[in-house]
Amino acid sequence: MFKINCLNPIAQVGLDNFTEEYALTDNFNEADGVLVRSASVHDRELPSSLKAIARAGAGVNNIPLDKCAEKGIVVFNTPGANANGVKEIVLAGLLLASRDIIGGVNWVNSVKNDPDVANLVEKHKSKFGGIEISGKKLGVIGLGAIGVLVANAAIKLGMEVYGYDPYISVRSAWSLSKYIKPSKSLTEIFKECDFISIHVPAMDATKGMLNEEAFKVMKHGVRILNFSRDALINEDDMIAALNSGKVYKYVTDFPTPKMASLEGVIAIPHLGASTAESEDNCAIMAVNQLIDYLENGTIHNSVNFPDCDNGYPDNAGRIAIHHRNIPNMISQFTSAVAKENINITDMINKSKGQYAYTLIDMETSATQETVKKIEEIDGVLRVRIIK
Repeated sequence: MFKINCLNPIAQVGLDNFTEEYALTDNFNEADGVLVRSASVHDRELPSSLKAIARAGAGVNNIPLDKCAEKGIVVFNTPGANANGVKEIVLAGLLLASRDIIGGVNWVNSVKNDPDVANLVEKHKSKFGGIEISGKKLGVIGLGAIGVLVANAAIKLGMEVYGYDPYISVRSAWSLSKYIKPSKSLTEIFKECDFISIHVPAMDATKGMLNEEAFKVMKHGVRILNFSRDALINEDDMIAALNSGKVYKYVTDFPTPKMASLEGVIAIPHLGASTAESEDNCAIMAVNQLIDYLENGTIHNSVNFPDCDNGYPDNAGRIAIHHRNIPNMISQFTSAVAKENINITDMINKSKGQYAYTLIDMETSATQETVKKIEEIDGVLRVRIIK
């Protein structure tokens, strides 16, 4: 029986995929698997029972990835499950940035009880005019699941779209409209585009990437949309760019004390993936990944261990080994198994950065003695008997 703890409410359509082999628990400290959305895991002690954490969403900055990796705890996310929901709010952001819709609505609310409201509207509506997005240049930074959808949709709205992603996947490249102009550098995006939408993860290489140096290259009056992470923006430099008029509008899904009340900022309360469909899709994907890992040892969409799939374990035994990505590990594993007179029928090994993962299928079930011998190998982080 696997015990599953939910740190946030998870859509029932996802939880319904658990069979009678699973039980939900309110106790984090006894869980085999954890489902989470936005709750922080950083300050929690990770119990020895915990084998995997599945994030129902894309961002994983609320999870201590290295700490989990060192304990052999796989962290999953659900890339693409909420992509359409985010795409749609980005398109709304484009319109909010191009026309003062919010200002106009707020003004109408302030005079809605005036009996002469219709005449007032005709007199004051020019204050809330704007520009059309058709014919304008949009730069999309990051062409993953969301960026591709945004770029393709913008083409259909009549925009001229530039795309930048030096690490674009084959799948994304196949999905991208042929009308997207590939940019070889961020500088080209900054120089050419009237609108810029950023869709990259927050990591050391991207934090603060929209800063004073970047703003200097951009067009005067550029409109910037950020539905990825607040850390991608250098806030002090953004404030200066807004005050100077270099940035005309900044639409963000991540209100912060510095930005929320600033002139020229449209701050949305993190609604990018807040649709019933996105929450359902993320829950289903997170639960299925958790089940596949716990039952079969299969890893798909992990952010701290490599993807690894050796199919359904149709042999008598399978063990899963989390270990450091260092030389001579495989020979030590096979030697440990051989000393127990167990024949290996299949094996797969994958690595990701400093960590690696090995699945070994055998003709007979692994013994605790086999597990103990492998655990004693320097560099092994965790050994688990799948069957």
